[in-house]
Amino acid sequence: MPTITTTDGVEIYYKDWGSGQPIVFSHGWPLSSDDWDAQLMFFLQHGFRVVAHDRRGHGRSEQVAGGHDMDHYADDLLAVVEHLDLKDAIHVGHSTGGGEVAHYIARHGESRVAKAVLISAVPPIMVKTEANPGGLPKEVFDGIQEQVATNRSSFYRELPSTAFYGYNRDGVEPNDAIIGNWWRQGMMGGAKAHYDGVVAFSQTDFTEDLKKISVPVLVMHGDDDQVVPYADSGPLSAELVQNGTLKTYAGFPHGMPTTEAATINADLLAFIQS
Repeated sequence: MPTITTTDGVEIYYKDWGSGQPIVFSHGWPLSSDDWDAQLMFFLQHGFRVVAHDRRGHGRSEQVAGGHDMDHYADDLLAVVEHLDLKDAIHVGHSTGGGEVAHYIARHGESRVAKAVLISAVPPIMVKTEANPGGLPKEVFDGIQEQVATNRSSFYRELPSTAFYGYNRDGVEPNDAIIGNWWRQGMMGGAKAHYDGVVAFSQTDFTEDLKKISVPVLVMHGDDDQVVPYADSGPLSAELVQNGTLKTYAGFPHGMPTTEAATINADLLAFIQS
């Protein structure tokens, strides 16, 4: 398997397919680069070079005990970018991956970045604070950590069966294969990485990161997102970046890159080519 070793000695698995302008995909919690299958194949067939890595502790990357925070996530992404010498790249992040993309650009600069896309992404900040009264209570994330620590396999069947893909909505038919694939990806990763990752995606404040981003940014968010609520995320992020465009999807769930791949891929392609 293709891997790189980070400066702190962690092996990171990555996919690197095709040629042309690179599109780099950062996945959500607690999944892997496999969650981008529909996008990787679409853009490969449209003449792009597609790159996606498994975050440390996730998928096929090394299950280390530490470093499960946004600084390390951003540095690991940089390690992949530099190893492959990617230039003029479009960075696309879903959910936690959106935070990773924002922090990577703010922390390491825009010299290798052409554009960015945040899909159902966690910025600016998920947890409720005095400065973010519209956020979710910390107890919500404490409960997720408790499930990861004590009941991970069952929890990883429940979440994609309900809120993640909107399968708990009236008239929406659950897809057992998609649910099983979500569970498979989650269980490939390490419990410690997933446990710590809850803090990383919920408590990191990306406000200042977003303000530093000057490349064009497309913010894509469904207004029926039950995991990262729309009102406290997508519209705020689009306003904070210097050159942002918000695209709102009526009724789309958090996992819309999978369940609504045709729409998302077409809109991504239009933004990249614009």
